[in-house]
Amino acid sequence: MPELSRRRRLLVLAICCASVIVVVMDISIVNVALPAIRRDLRASVSGLQWTVDAYTLVLAGFLVLAGSTADRVGRRRVFQVGLAAFGAGSLLCALAPSLAWLIAARALQAVGGTMLNPVAMAIVATTFPEPAERARAIGVFGSMTGLSLTLGPIVGGALVDGFGWHSIFWINVPIVAVAIVCTAVFVPESRAVRARRFDPVGQILVMLVLGCVVFSIIESRRLGWTSPLILAPLAVAVLGVLGILGHEPRRADPLLELRLFRSVPFSSAILMALFALCGFGAFLFVTTQYLQDVRGLSALATGLCLLPVGALVVVLSPLTGRLVGTRGPRLPLLVAGGALTLGGGASLWLGPDTPLPAVLTTYLLFGIFLSTVNPPITNSAVAGMPRSMAGVATSLASAGRQTGTTLGVAISGTVAGSVLPGGGTRFTDAEHGVWWMVLGLGLGIVLLGLLSTGPWASGTAAGAAALFEEVERGAAARTTPVGRG
Repeated sequence: MPELSRRRRLLVLAICCASVIVVVMDISIVNVALPAIRRDLRASVSGLQWTVDAYTLVLAGFLVLAGSTADRVGRRRVFQVGLAAFGAGSLLCALAPSLAWLIAARALQAVGGTMLNPVAMAIVATTFPEPAERARAIGVFGSMTGLSLTLGPIVGGALVDGFGWHSIFWINVPIVAVAIVCTAVFVPESRAVRARRFDPVGQILVMLVLGCVVFSIIESRRLGWTSPLILAPLAVAVLGVLGILGHEPRRADPLLELRLFRSVPFSSAILMALFALCGFGAFLFVTTQYLQDVRGLSALATGLCLLPVGALVVVLSPLTGRLVGTRGPRLPLLVAGGALTLGGGASLWLGPDTPLPAVLTTYLLFGIFLSTVNPPITNSAVAGMPRSMAGVATSLASAGRQTGTTLGVAISGTVAGSVLPGGGTRFTDAEHGVWWMVLGLGLGIVLLGLLSTGPWASGTAAGAAALFEEVERGAAARTTPVGRG
């Protein structure tokens, strides 16, 4: 890819950030609309879980395929197709006459989303070749994920109260149209040096594992954990994992590049992404319903109650990105894990009549967490890796985030959803199981942050990078025409 001017690079970054905002915002924007969707479409709690998880499940399952496909056929091309599919899915969501229609349209939205988030990250990583500048750009891009998650309830609340829940999907259509035009004009085409081939068996196995696990968690509340309809999918998921471990190492171009996991910073980044978004996904799912169904607030008031979270993300995320670029990811990760731990612990004390200032103060901890967790995770996922692996590495990191969000919604809905119609102390008591989980996830991030930022971890990252460089040199030698030298 030719060297771009600084202004052009910043334009590319802005376009990629706009795409990630609409894709990620649709994870959180729908949460504040769930009570209205439940009333309008007469949805059950499991139906609400599927409204959120149909989107995040497809994102998690196909992100790696989208990243490797973009590396092969062209990142800008895949990015534009993704924008078009996401816009079409948003249009169908806005027109949905039933819950089944809405869930199906959310899945189509997510198919487009899989071609945007990881591909945009790969475009950013290749647009900024200088390491320090790339770290800052990745920090800005990573902060958009947190900003989108927190702006979603605020924007969604205003739209739901003003125009109804359908409007949260209508708003995507003009944004996508502008993004398609800007991409064609400003974003250069780029590909990986070595193209990766499609892995259909690996893709099927990944979707089987994720789909079966999420189905079992969501439907366990209705069917019970001992039901054959729950145990059978769990058994299929276990077999799927064994199939992945057996099949993927045998392929020259596996869907899941397991050799990346030899890098401790990369492996830890994937786990921390899963822990972080599982915690925040659970927080959003129960909090938006706590504020509306237990405390009786409107959708807009609910969104405004989450404004402290969004304000902190706006203020702290850029600072976190610069800190990661200059001093590394350890301190932000420790702050993020500590804030999530304290947020989960403080939420155990929230009840139906807790003074609103105390509730908002507790939410500040989640804002600090989200402000400081995404930039170091994103940077750790690609740090030290060859540029040709940017698409695969960032796709796996994004898949970790979406898997975490999916599991957070599935688990929290299963734990607290059964008492939602009763409201009051029944719901806040049931929430305790969710907050204990969040507390544990925060501690996990602290431990992984310490483990992944020491000299030993850096050595494993260098070893993994050297392995891929050796593979690439061998592939280049095999494709060099005979007689030239």
